Amino acid sequence: MRWNQDKERENQEKIRDFQAKMTRGYAFKRAYAARRAWEFYNHPEVAGRCYAAVGGLDSITLFLFLRSIGIDVPAVSVSMLEDQSIQRIHRALGVKGLKPASSPQGRPYSKIEVIRGFGFPVLSKEAARKICDLQNPTEKNATTRHAIMTGETGEYGGFRTGTHMKLSQKWLEKFGGPENEREGTDYQTAPFPVSDKCCYFLKEKPLSSYTAENGVFPYMGLMASEEGRRKKTLAIHGCNYITKSTRRSAPFAIFTRQDLLTLALEMEEWYHGHWREFRPIAGEEDGAEVYGEPIHLETIVPAIYGKIVRDPPDMTPEELEAYRRDHGGAEPEGPLRTTKAQRTGCQMCGFGIHLERRPHRFDRIRYKNPREWDMWMNHICQDEDGAWYGWGRVLDYIGVGWRDDLFSREDPKPLCAQCAAVLRRDFVMERPAGIEAVQEKRGTCWSCGRKRSLALWYAAEEVTEA
Repeated sequence: MRWNQDKERENQEKIRDFQAKMTRGYAFKRAYAARRAWEFYNHPEVAGRCYAAVGGLDSITLFLFLRSIGIDVPAVSVSMLEDQSIQRIHRALGVKGLKPASSPQGRPYSKIEVIRGFGFPVLSKEAARKICDLQNPTEKNATTRHAIMTGETGEYGGFRTGTHMKLSQKWLEKFGGPENEREGTDYQTAPFPVSDKCCYFLKEKPLSSYTAENGVFPYMGLMASEEGRRKKTLAIHGCNYITKSTRRSAPFAIFTRQDLLTLALEMEEWYHGHWREFRPIAGEEDGAEVYGEPIHLETIVPAIYGKIVRDPPDMTPEELEAYRRDHGGAEPEGPLRTTKAQRTGCQMCGFGIHLERRPHRFDRIRYKNPREWDMWMNHICQDEDGAWYGWGRVLDYIGVGWRDDLFSREDPKPLCAQCAAVLRRDFVMERPAGIEAVQEKRGTCWSCGRKRSLALWYAAEEVTEA
């Protein structure tokens, strides 16, 4: 599509309006989500032919929210990709399970097959797509590759320079090598393939096939506050996006993480009064689903997230006193968080891994299942020399640690006070014996990577929640 300056101005206005809604209070956002959900349901191009695309806590909350406001639609998920605790919630809520897209061999793709066939999903979807184009040059993507390397667009891009099409310089240094001869650069070439196609084959295609085969359209738990490629798309298209080729609703588009967790607590209470309305799918008979007896969940929050708790407000004693004075003696509320995972997804996904504090998602697999961790880190693919490698090679290349273990008493980790406090939520943290361990030194924190005053710590065991 040719770049259009008027369209760009129109999009910027939509983004400003969307951002203004994101700053509104929770009560407004909750009511707005309900209104937009019903507008989608009643739209003549949709006419009630909907389903909820369910995955982790965000979309579980969405499914229950829809039911709580009277929108009774089925829920669908590629549950087999999710954590076992999420699968248990899906089963009790009657979520229909789908299989990943079929491979050329005619069977559903496995996670390993997608990586072997297309590449590692690393950095972000947008960055991975650009790197994939650089690693797979064709005549058709020549203009795109030039834009990725330089930020310069051709005729269809309005002959602009300095655009967001350019891959960040940090990652060009690492992944721009395939274009060195063409662009006159001297960048490195990654010793592994990169791709953004994992989500497509494992999740997106099964859901799009379900949509096409059944003539139904999804509610999705997307939020612009999660950043990434979807932020601008949601801001431009809004909660409900209906065209000839696409019909979808994202009622939580203007939500923040705090809004979502607040609603999750409300849906927890609502669920316990309505749990008998949800029946697990027990099988099929003559092409129709057969349902079992209702299962009463202790909580709608999957165990991988831990619990939803509220931290104390980050306020000085003077600020606390001023708040109480201005609010009739009421106590201020701190932010909500989940005590374990903040986000979930496929355990082999590397999107955002370079931004995580340690222990990151792959470290946590190591604690739960060392053999599975070894497989993901060292035994996914074979290179041209026949040597096996996995995520370990990828993380080494992008500068993310993975070899050292937080549980090692012989190799305690230098942690700043803030990170040590955070880790104590999940682990029993102990200090090694000896004077050097007690003395604080300035250096780079093992967890957050910042320059701080550090002390040595190791994890003795994981915290078990009551």
